[in-house]
Amino acid sequence: MSAKLSSTQIAWRAAQDIQDGAYVNLGIGFPEMVARFQPPGREAIFHTENGILGFGEAPKPGEEDWDLINAGKKAVTLKPGTAFFHHADSFAMVRGGHLDVAILGAYEVAETGDLANWSTGPKGVPAVGGAMDLVHGAKRVAVITDHVTKDGKPKLVKRCSLPLTGVACVTRVYTSLAVIDIEGGRFVLREKLPSLSVDDLQARTGAELVVPSTVADLVTPEL
Repeated sequence: MSAKLSSTQIAWRAAQDIQDGAYVNLGIGFPEMVARFQPPGREAIFHTENGILGFGEAPKPGEEDWDLINAGKKAVTLKPGTAFFHHADSFAMVRGGHLDVAILGAYEVAETGDLANWSTGPKGVPAVGGAMDLVHGAKRVAVITDHVTKDGKPKLVKRCSLPLTGVACVTRVYTSLAVIDIEGGRFVLREKLPSLSVDDLQARTGAELVVPSTVADLVTPEL
């Protein structure tokens, strides 16, 4: 396979599209990295399902306060104005449409915008959890993921084969090879690695790509 973006670079690219002042929920694991890359002059307000709004960066090793954690049980720091509340109130924020963006990981994304990011398999995420609320409560849902699985199978597919987290919910996918929008039930290519041809990208994608007349280069810093 041609060179691909690292997880850190994918997270950086996704962070560039978060607007100043947006209320953002980051999924457990890989998506949490997005918080490290807020562009200069912009500030997102990060929300976690277990009841914190406005938390900051992860603390330095050895400086953790384990009473202050996010939904993924990772230690967080507090920023001026951070608020704490019951998890039922947190989900009221989600279900009430008060989040601007949710950024999640994925096992599969279908061209219709369906998302599968949990699995009943022995090594999978054991339950759908709060993600099913996030994907239909947030105003915009984006996914960050490798373009293919560890054994080279496409993660962007025509139809999901795994249990669904949500139906027709994802609007943009940031992968290790490309940035792809979901419009009208189709994958629309917006950016790709300059070293990768459209044909090579299509060969690694499990559904047809719509290719506009202009496709930008996917370029990130060395991180």
